[in-house]
Amino acid sequence: MIKTCIHKNETVTFYDKGKGRVVVLLHGFLGSYQIWEQTINNLSKSYRVIAIDLPGHGDTSCFGYAHSMELMAKCVKTVLGFLRLKKYVIIGHSMGGYVGLAFADLFPDNLKGLCLYHSTAFSDSEEKKKDRLRAISAVKANKNVYTVATIKNLFASKNLKYLKPEISFATSIAKKTSKKGIVAALFGMKDRFSRDIILGLVTYPILMVIGKYDNILPCEQLLEQAKTIKNGSILYLEHDGHFGFLESQKKSNKELRKFLRKCF
Repeated sequence: MIKTCIHKNETVTFYDKGKGRVVVLLHGFLGSYQIWEQTINNLSKSYRVIAIDLPGHGDTSCFGYAHSMELMAKCVKTVLGFLRLKKYVIIGHSMGGYVGLAFADLFPDNLKGLCLYHSTAFSDSEEKKKDRLRAISAVKANKNVYTVATIKNLFASKNLKYLKPEISFATSIAKKTSKKGIVAALFGMKDRFSRDIILGLVTYPILMVIGKYDNILPCEQLLEQAKTIKNGSILYLEHDGHFGFLESQKKSNKELRKFLRKCF
């Protein structure tokens, strides 16, 4: 069921399905709760799944010129407080993982587990920050051209000819994202903090999902980062890029269920 609540006088939209222990899904850049459609349908058979439209994405309002990861995390907390939920596992894809880490930093007592789905605890390198600024210029010049190219790059190159429906699905969601929302997210990601220290401190389970052919985050760097996790596990997707839950749906769902059993 689609629901809304208010955060800082603006509307936040989310999807609530299933019963039982709570799993929170946080989409990535240019996404919305809808990107998790098949994951929601699978996990909601056993869990209560809350999938949230992050600020400036889907049907959630923009909150300013830049959306920091902390601002987004507080927005997520508002939703979960509105639902009177106290303990849950967060699964964050890419930018959603950055938000999940900010949430873990701000609200450590609420988490039962954290999945970094094609995400990293490191901040942007100086070169990556320059890329973000170039992306902002590209969005302002032609939003649709930028979104189409960006979504295509999230899939492993070798999968492009096999996954046309999935690419079309992700692109249609991305195109709905406002220029203001895209720019605010790019600024927020550019200026986010490193939170790798959290990986070695927390006792709850952390799963890192890593794609061998990820064009955004090099798999070698993520594999090294995974070694620092105190209570960690890895799902290595040897045929996928940055969109494993669309590229390898069955394997992803199976491993997420295994991870959730560990968390709960």
